[in-house]
Amino acid sequence: MARINPHYKELQGSYLFSEIARRRTAFLKEHPDADIISLGIGDVTRPLPEAAASAMRAAVDDMTKAETFRGYGPEQGYDFLREAIARHDYQDRGIDIRADEVFVSDGSKCDVSNIQEIFSQDAVVAVQDPVYPVYVDTNVMAGRAGAYDKETNRYQGIVYLVCGRENGFKPALPERKVDLIYLCYPNNPTGMTLTRDELKRWVDYAKKNGSVILYDSAYEAYIREEGVPHSIYEIEGAREVAIEFRSFSKTAGFTGVRCAYTVVPRDLKAKDNDGNDVAIADLWNRRHTTKFNGVSYVTQRGAAALYTPEGKAQIAALVDYYMANAKLILDGLKSVGIEAYGGVNAPYIWLKTPEGIDSWAFFDKLLREAHIVGTPGVGFGQAGQGYFRLTAFGSRENTERAVERITKLGW
Repeated sequence: MARINPHYKELQGSYLFSEIARRRTAFLKEHPDADIISLGIGDVTRPLPEAAASAMRAAVDDMTKAETFRGYGPEQGYDFLREAIARHDYQDRGIDIRADEVFVSDGSKCDVSNIQEIFSQDAVVAVQDPVYPVYVDTNVMAGRAGAYDKETNRYQGIVYLVCGRENGFKPALPERKVDLIYLCYPNNPTGMTLTRDELKRWVDYAKKNGSVILYDSAYEAYIREEGVPHSIYEIEGAREVAIEFRSFSKTAGFTGVRCAYTVVPRDLKAKDNDGNDVAIADLWNRRHTTKFNGVSYVTQRGAAALYTPEGKAQIAALVDYYMANAKLILDGLKSVGIEAYGGVNAPYIWLKTPEGIDSWAFFDKLLREAHIVGTPGVGFGQAGQGYFRLTAFGSRENTERAVERITKLGW
């Protein structure tokens, strides 16, 4: 008799965004004519940049001719894309990253989920709270989380780094030694960022304790303020302790196209059972080549075109569009006295729910009274209770309509 992985039964409830979809569907069954505006899941609404679309059309033509047809490509990504990433995203910023340290994939969600496989099962994991749920759930599936404590609504084996108003939504260093540290900046869901000095403290901690930082910078392109690090590798010593994840999904509308990449520097090492140093890049490459057949040639041609002058200009226009939405939402919330954060260096707005209304109650109120879908803060962790996330990825028209509805609720 086949038996299941018992750790899957330790997962709590359904995946956050599945539960949101379930509640929305149930509401629409009762109110089929409701005009629902979604500011919840972080999906984009603007079309692909023309530079990418044109390159993909040309790549499709390549696939129709015997002399230019491509079958299986390199699992790590084609050189033309890896070299463009290394040059434009890192070397042009004075950051020492080489093309062979870049691994192209079909999404950051996959990479931040899969990276934990190459570390020991007894690795101690630290996550921010609130946090992107995938970081926690994948470690639960792997058996690292320990028992779930229903009183605290947390797993006993995970170290939670609380991010609240008291610390400016920026976590303190762990009070105990941890092995893997998930950091996300600009942050999802709070929209906050770290300064160079703040990020250096994490790098220094990791070097001192032999930790590995798993740095999710999927929203790097949305940074507007000067002095905010765009990459953890801007910090001295980070090549020895950090893996960085980036995506084309939110910057170039690739949520439905699927392309991202992970940077694993050759300087990053971990210990095997005999105490020997092992290059993490070699292990990630081994996993990549075993479990992944690479991103399609057509997709990678589209991604590479984003680094042309035309592509860069079109991405900048996309980011400007969404950040204008973010400002509309942030200003609208504050105009009626709602405490709100983010929306300056990230496309997310993190708001404090009114007194006495928890995150899911606020979700239901917003859905029922304003026909707007957002994301309950508690879905990102216990420290998110009493908060709520709105995204700026809607159309301008829907964003304006949503803000109008919210401000008329009578707070």
